[in-house]
Amino acid sequence: MNTVATPVTAARPRDLAELRDAELLRIIQSAPRDSATREAGCEVLVTRYRALVKSCALRYQNSTESHEELMQVGYVGLLKAINNFDPEVGSSLAGYAQPCVSGEIKRYFRDRRWQVHVKRSLQELRLELRGASAELTAELGRTPSDAELARRVQVSEDDVRAARQADLAFQAASLDSPVTTEDGSASLGDLLGDEDSQLEHVIDMQAVWAHWSELPDREQRLLLMRFYGNMTQSEIGEQLGISQMHVSRLQAEALSYLRARLNEPVPA
Repeated sequence: MNTVATPVTAARPRDLAELRDAELLRIIQSAPRDSATREAGCEVLVTRYRALVKSCALRYQNSTESHEELMQVGYVGLLKAINNFDPEVGSSLAGYAQPCVSGEIKRYFRDRRWQVHVKRSLQELRLELRGASAELTAELGRTPSDAELARRVQVSEDDVRAARQADLAFQAASLDSPVTTEDGSASLGDLLGDEDSQLEHVIDMQAVWAHWSELPDREQRLLLMRFYGNMTQSEIGEQLGISQMHVSRLQAEALSYLRARLNEPVPA
């Protein structure tokens, strides 16, 4: 039997409020995206299923996110359901919308609240382990071990430990946050190591060694005695059998060569 959409003469919510879900969906999906008729139809359905969105948001009432924020996220899922539901295929918008709303809220927690990027598989495993841990605690009367959790969710113990580490990325702590509540307490940043001032020196020396063999043997010996043996130019001259002035000239030439090689542009 062919179904004919109910004609609408005015694009106001009160004119559409008496229509059934299927009729409203046909009007919404056939109207232009920015039309007043489409907006009015969506407003009617959003109001009609506000309780469904609220019930999905209440499942996360113990989270740090505000109820209003979760409601807004839930409405996004509801609008996606309204736009995608086919009344010719399904018979219940509520049955289709509920997983859409819940999925949107879960995606919000997974993708937006993680302060450090964590793989989606670890995020999902973390949630699965939370449920498995609660079940095993009730069964065993104690906190389950990693091995027991791994057997329950059929993953390796390494996966369980990786999921626990992912918890650390769920919310980041400021480096300026105090370690204790006492006045004058050190901050988290005070307990972390500083950047090693010698790192740049190590990098520079690695670059120097890449061109070291290009120097003549005498210049190599001269630089080693000067910078690693802490010898004076006079002492180096005595070792090499040359004058101090000659040592100075050879040192300047060797350093100038290395500096030029280090400053050469890197080939594409």
